[in-house]
Amino acid sequence: MKDKLSVMFLAGEASGDGLAAELLQGLRSLLSQTGRSVDAFGAGGERLKNAGAEIAIDLTQHAVVGIIEVLKHFGTLKGFFLKLLDLAREKRPDVIILVDYPGFNLRFAKALKKWVRQHPDFGWDPKVVQFISPQIWAWHESRIHQIARDMDMVLSIFPFEKAWYAQRAPQLRVEYVGHPLMDRYKEYAPRVGTRQPSEPYHVLLLPGSREKELNRHLPVLGEAMALISKQVKAEFRLVVPQEKLIPYVRNSLSDVLDRVSLEILPKKLAESLLWADSAIASSGTVTMECAYFQVPTAILYKTSLFTEILGRLFIKVEYIGMPNLLLNNREVYPEFIQREATPENLSEATLRFLTKTDVRNSVQADLRKMLSELGGEGACRRAAEQILKLIDV
Repeated sequence: MKDKLSVMFLAGEASGDGLAAELLQGLRSLLSQTGRSVDAFGAGGERLKNAGAEIAIDLTQHAVVGIIEVLKHFGTLKGFFLKLLDLAREKRPDVIILVDYPGFNLRFAKALKKWVRQHPDFGWDPKVVQFISPQIWAWHESRIHQIARDMDMVLSIFPFEKAWYAQRAPQLRVEYVGHPLMDRYKEYAPRVGTRQPSEPYHVLLLPGSREKELNRHLPVLGEAMALISKQVKAEFRLVVPQEKLIPYVRNSLSDVLDRVSLEILPKKLAESLLWADSAIASSGTVTMECAYFQVPTAILYKTSLFTEILGRLFIKVEYIGMPNLLLNNREVYPEFIQREATPENLSEATLRFLTKTDVRNSVQADLRKMLSELGGEGACRRAAEQILKLIDV
């Protein structure tokens, strides 16, 4: 039995960075009970670094989405890719944990396993774990063959995924561990849903974490704020993941800052969700955080025309918001994508949430039901337990 477990993490976005940090803490907690420790390293961000991992590359500073955006940054990402492969071969971790970020991570798993198979004399065959299943049930289902070949285990956070994989790749080990949200914000749970909306209403804006998202979303949000303010007294708060983005946000919203009451904050997401009566959020992980805090939310997303065309060709699900998918494909959170993401549509949806008690109560009841089915507290601990079983330590 080894005294120290060597773990390599690859986390490419802010949300994945947080998940990796929580999983590392779960691994460390379990191993410490038997006097063992964890040597963690790889790619991640500030949170994984603060959890004790040695960060070789901060991929969260280079996260991109969409085909065009990936192509523009191909050279940089390729360099990171090769550096991380070299690092893996140099340090020979016991397990490599790929956190979300499937475009990069699935290619990494493929290249790594191919190299290991071609070099049996090297004496190294690490376990490869994907933490959070890629959403191949939504699009690009053919990836399942590569995942089954190159992954030793997939850790699922949504209850339907294990059965989905079992029907299509029964040889692949898939373990449902529940959603980490149930732990991440548990200290706030007693206060969730206790605020009763009244003027001035509180509206939270979550435009995204990448500059490309901000560039597309902020002009629309600025005009939506102005329209809402014409109908009701409202205070707005906009949250970005990094302080360095605040000047960019202020400059982008300069035309409306004299017409609305707006506070711009770095981080402080949980506190802002407790504060909010309603939200407008970019599609992504943050919509699940809105759901946890039972905040009625309008979802928006704007991307390049090329990415939109590809999405319409290949995406097989009716909605892009995970709360809507988990609620039996019902549009509990209204979605405004591309040309539908107009100031008029967003303001109208937000005003309904603010002023119509029956609408608000119905949404919150649906969200409570959804949350009750996400596995309860302990997701990262259960994930850590499954990883330790896999490598038999």
